[in-house]
Amino acid sequence: MDNRVHTADWWRDAVIYQVYVRSFADANGDGVGDLAGVRAKLPYLAELGVDALWFNPWYASPMADAGYDVADYRRIDPSFGTLAEAESLIAEAHDLGLRIIVDVVPNHVSDQHAWFQEALAAEPGSEVRELFWFRPGRGEHGELPPNDWQSVFGGRAWTRVADPDGTPGEWYLHLFAAEQPDLNWNNPKVAEEHEDVLRFWFDRGVDGVRIDSATMPAKDPELPDFDHDNPPVPHPYVDRDAVHGIYRGWRAVADGYAEPRALIGEVWLDKPERLAAYLRPDEMHTAFNFDYLNCPWDAGKLRTAVDATLDGHAPVGAAATWVLSNHDVTRHLTRYGRADSSMGRSPEQHGAPVDLELGTRRARSAIMLSLALPGSTYVYQGEELGLSEVQDIPDSARQDPYFFRTDGVDIGRDGCRVPLPWSGSAAPFGFSPDGAAAEPWLPQPAAWAGCTAEALSGEPDSMLELYRAALRLRRAEPALHTDDFHWVAGSAAGVLHFRRGETFQCLVNTTAEPVPLPPHTAVLLTANPLPEDGTTVPANTAVWLRVN
Repeated sequence: MDNRVHTADWWRDAVIYQVYVRSFADANGDGVGDLAGVRAKLPYLAELGVDALWFNPWYASPMADAGYDVADYRRIDPSFGTLAEAESLIAEAHDLGLRIIVDVVPNHVSDQHAWFQEALAAEPGSEVRELFWFRPGRGEHGELPPNDWQSVFGGRAWTRVADPDGTPGEWYLHLFAAEQPDLNWNNPKVAEEHEDVLRFWFDRGVDGVRIDSATMPAKDPELPDFDHDNPPVPHPYVDRDAVHGIYRGWRAVADGYAEPRALIGEVWLDKPERLAAYLRPDEMHTAFNFDYLNCPWDAGKLRTAVDATLDGHAPVGAAATWVLSNHDVTRHLTRYGRADSSMGRSPEQHGAPVDLELGTRRARSAIMLSLALPGSTYVYQGEELGLSEVQDIPDSARQDPYFFRTDGVDIGRDGCRVPLPWSGSAAPFGFSPDGAAAEPWLPQPAAWAGCTAEALSGEPDSMLELYRAALRLRRAEPALHTDDFHWVAGSAAGVLHFRRGETFQCLVNTTAEPVPLPPHTAVLLTANPLPEDGTTVPANTAVWLRVN
């Protein structure tokens, strides 16, 4: 039985829960989350009230970059389970009314991918090497890389290989880790393969794909040097016009199903008009909103981000998205507890004091703000438990390539990827079964004993129950499933106040002082308790109101 609500444009206002499988739930006790663990927790996710689940890559991979180095899209990584288990998970999620979104990574594959292994064994200039960016080096003996491009993870973006006879040979491009060679999208075989991968998963019931690093697959074929601090326009490998042809092809595949599949882009761009180009009717359906994610806890800046988002999406009729955390950024509860509450992992931010009580108040209000805005909302696993960033992971336990390729200058993303606490008073907190053979792949802090799903469930003032209540109200409130949105005039400085429809209003006080509670007929939900006289909204608090 399929209990999903069958609306052709479900992604326009869905609440999508991000499942980072490695850290979600471990069923076999090896310290790594798996699909069996996710399947056991599907009722929890349905009860939470989300509409869809987005899975980070679950494919066969050497895990040089947590699965974003894909070796085979048609196999599940053995650490997670099997293809049959993935198919069962999709069916079971659908029975509970949950849609499934999977990650696709068009910019690169693993160096263990069959194509790249064949390319390594082939001669320079061979057809299979044209699937990647193999080039001769510069210098007298080719000892210098073909250009000055730098890896996103730090260091140069080129690695030299040995020719089949063992002598030093060509270099290949990798904008990420050396284990992630970039694909050459000028080769039609690359497009054909990816469109076939989409069909492979869509045929198994997957409802959409999230497109990783969506602006980067198209490259300037001349591979020119450039000033990385002041890059040219167009950029040699970011947001080139040629990239749109890729996604028009993908959209044609997605639209070929009776219930069209959704395309969701990871589009890191500063200019709203450039982002909107990815959301034209024949390309992606939605794109992640990084301007909002990166915004500090400041009413003026949040309002600017909201306006820019809605204004930028309107010309192409696309729905906005709102996200506070994901697997790549510091958890927002920690960010909101810092003096500088914007996104970042600089040494200064990592060492900055964190007021977790303040961060919690703001995080409770931030989710109510996000859920009240028009569009879809993303929830990163564990935020509903009030989890903060784990900042004291020993260097010996860290695994993120950011940490190693920058010699620890960038501490990496491990702190937001620590395995979830489900139950109990000590690690592994129900993440792994009792008596598990291995400890969780990243260490869990002892303080998480108070953050387990078991401890928070049924506690009326807990973060978990706030999420459940907010999601129930959002699902039941007709105005929150429309595009109608208007700021309420006359708001005080530091206050966000808007209405959806004629009878629903949201007010968020981002200041350190209480503000007057506006006229209303009912208080539907508050992020933090209101005073007994019910006349003011406390500091760092959001309220949902019924009016008229």
